[in-house]
Amino acid sequence: MKISLLLLSLLLCSIFYTNNKEPNDRYIFFLHNRFLEEHDFDELHPEFGRTEYTEIIAEFEKNGFKVFSEKRNGNVNAREYAIGIVNQIDSLLKHGIDTSKITIIGTSKGGYIAQYVSTLANNPDLNFVFIASFRNEDIENLPEINFCGNILTIYEKSDSFGVSAVKRKVASTCEIKNFKEIELNTGLGHGFLFKPLKVWMEPSMKWASENYTLE
Repeated sequence: MKISLLLLSLLLCSIFYTNNKEPNDRYIFFLHNRFLEEHDFDELHPEFGRTEYTEIIAEFEKNGFKVFSEKRNGNVNAREYAIGIVNQIDSLLKHGIDTSKITIIGTSKGGYIAQYVSTLANNPDLNFVFIASFRNEDIENLPEINFCGNILTIYEKSDSFGVSAVKRKVASTCEIKNFKEIELNTGLGHGFLFKPLKVWMEPSMKWASENYTLE
């Protein structure tokens, strides 16, 4: 089920008071791209078409994940928005959810928000998937970001954000128990993340299931 972050507190109350918490439940915070933040659901990107947000959420749900997500409105500050996500994660942890069952997945700007979540949460047991959200100049322009957690990065070779984030991993001070990168070759440029493609969704869900070998 897709759950607005604003309604998460009500869900947590339900989990706590009705014991509606299964030991194998896994939770995904999905953070979408910048285009959807500034446009309506049905608006088309001039090059990449519609952001298939609902289809992406549905694919996560079909595979058994509980999804926390909402459409951001306006040009939100990535770090400030990340603080809210960290608070929601803390609420889940206080209600007895295992850290390893929580995964934050972000595409494009959502991936940068997820990187701030990783930095601010500073929890090596959380899972993260950063998709199309790193450029070499980020090391200089965003020095405050510090990777922490089990981290998978996915990027597309034909995309301007299609580079390895190993430099950020090396520069980070937190222990990173599991780190992998996937380079895609779809030829779709940045548009690959607009669609629920198996090439990025399947490894993301494996990572969220603690399958860190992606086999």
